[in-house]
Amino acid sequence: MKKFLTVLSILGLLYILPLVAGTTFDQGVIPEGDNGSGLLRGLAHFWEYTGFANATIGNLLMIAIGLFFIYLAIKFHYEPLLLIPIGTGILLGNIPFQEGIGVGIYESGSVLNYLYFGVTQGIYPPLIFLGIGAMTDFSSLISNPRLMLLGAAAQIGIFATFVGAIALGFEIHEAGAISIIGGADGPTAIFASAKLAPQLIGSIAIAAYSYMALVPVIQPPIMRLMITKKERLIRMKPPRAVSKLEKILFPIIALLLTTFISPTAMPLLGMLFFGNILKESGVTDRLAETARTKMIDIVTILLGVTVGASTQANVFLTSGSIKIFMLGAASFIVATAGGLLFAKIMNLFLSKNNKINPLIGAAGVSAVPDSARVVQMEGIKSDSSNHLLMHAMAPNVSGVIGSAVAAGIMMSFLS
Repeated sequence: MKKFLTVLSILGLLYILPLVAGTTFDQGVIPEGDNGSGLLRGLAHFWEYTGFANATIGNLLMIAIGLFFIYLAIKFHYEPLLLIPIGTGILLGNIPFQEGIGVGIYESGSVLNYLYFGVTQGIYPPLIFLGIGAMTDFSSLISNPRLMLLGAAAQIGIFATFVGAIALGFEIHEAGAISIIGGADGPTAIFASAKLAPQLIGSIAIAAYSYMALVPVIQPPIMRLMITKKERLIRMKPPRAVSKLEKILFPIIALLLTTFISPTAMPLLGMLFFGNILKESGVTDRLAETARTKMIDIVTILLGVTVGASTQANVFLTSGSIKIFMLGAASFIVATAGGLLFAKIMNLFLSKNNKINPLIGAAGVSAVPDSARVVQMEGIKSDSSNHLLMHAMAPNVSGVIGSAVAAGIMMSFLS
């Protein structure tokens, strides 16, 4: 069978080559007797359109980065739902081609360009927030609202990044967009950059999602450095039971309060709390199920692939991108340290029986639920029976709200 297919392929090739030899893209039919020259010109023209002929060092470098993302996702399970679409998108965005053939993400009318519209116009992030809202349980935050302060404290990373971006020479609108990386919130970072600095969406999105995926690598060393062994052993009281009425009222009140404070963030916060209302109302289970499963999966695929494809080497590989990645790393460290430090400060004013485990301060960054899981793992390493996940979810979800509010405020000032 294999031999038959091989022979068939050769015969097909022998059939096609004379056609190529007799025709060129520009000159039409080659005069009879000039088939050899026509063949060479046809093959040369074909070669010009291949990726091999158009490849640059930048393309190869970005393809290597895309493969590295896929490797991290498969080997170490670092946010595979994000890194595999983004990594594959990087491969797609860096397949070399001749400009003008309508396949690149930045070429008007290409399929990737149409899909990228959801990123540049800020359509995908609110849909992601809808899904997050439909899968989020705010019970831990409702039962212990003081932990919301930890989510707010971690947003210091946003303002530190803003100052750092200005210091590195970015224009103020660009600095505002870059600053949202400090909240470790990918959708919010994309939404803000679409409004303030569309030309930086690719760099900002890749930086934000990269550091979100590397939460298990970045946060633990900071936690071990700042939190003593004694503090890590602190046991917190179990969260109180939250009534159904409280669960229904919370997203409604939070929607009104946060959007009145920051109307610019309404597309994000409105969809976040709308998703939670679908979940908690008890009468829209089908809609809630769709929002937190099929819909968010589809949007995640589209967002990841198009964000990855936006890293086309000739656009992405600039000194500005390197600076953004440096700022992203620094801001993530500052945000984590801010949450941990504020938790330690809070304990100075709490009674001995009412103290909080400072580890949960690291969950104030918006990487839901990864930073909360890291807190859980670090707590178990110190005491295998001390489970902190439910406590950590309170600052974690409040960090999502806080980063969206901060982004809205930033956009209000800079728009």
